[in-house]
Amino acid sequence: MDPGPDSLQAALARAVLLGLLAWSGTAWARSPFQLRCEEAAAAARAGFSSHAAGYRIDNSLSYRSLTAMKRPGVANGMVLGLTRTETRVGVRIDGLLLEDPTGRWECVAPRVDVSLFYPPITVFIGSEFVPGTCAYREILAHEMRHLESYLAWLPKVEARIRARMAPRYAGKPFYAPRGEARAMLQQDIDRNWMPYIKSEMMRIETLQAAIDSPREYARLSKVCRGEVQSLIGPARASSS
Repeated sequence: MDPGPDSLQAALARAVLLGLLAWSGTAWARSPFQLRCEEAAAAARAGFSSHAAGYRIDNSLSYRSLTAMKRPGVANGMVLGLTRTETRVGVRIDGLLLEDPTGRWECVAPRVDVSLFYPPITVFIGSEFVPGTCAYREILAHEMRHLESYLAWLPKVEARIRARMAPRYAGKPFYAPRGEARAMLQQDIDRNWMPYIKSEMMRIETLQAAIDSPREYARLSKVCRGEVQSLIGPARASSS
């Protein structure tokens, strides 16, 4: 979802601006209040940051448990390893607030800080595979591709969001009826930007799915001269 030009902020700004122009008595002259807001807006900006908190390897779950985690309710297929992460988005708003002399309007020079965060990513390797064995190394190498894809995506998505979002706030005052500017700014973030940010973050899942191609699954099942099949075969038989 990409916020369109006719956002809540733009619509509100037009309505407030018309009121300010009517109050100033001319369609062209800006009121002293507008001039103050525009001057204060030199400090308006949106800042962005992204951070990943590393990863850990977990060898405690069987391949059957991992399969159930990734493919709940699916009878066929097997998941030998699994890379799990969470996406967290934080948005903090602040800014200088000014009121016009009539008490009807106010403006805020917004300062918006957006943070994109991955808590520690968990790389699961099926407990059937002993660290140091050929099968373990192959499965771990596959999961490292997932991990690297997640980590590489974070700065890319930060740049994409920055390119879209920063121009909306940089150097621009946010007008609203008195007492409503901060709430309307928060509403603009919640309605127009959070869905967009979350959808951009989730685009990584398309790249993750491409790593888990049928060809790659077939390759992993046959690596190390049948070591994988020899390990999961008894597990399959004991659970049937």
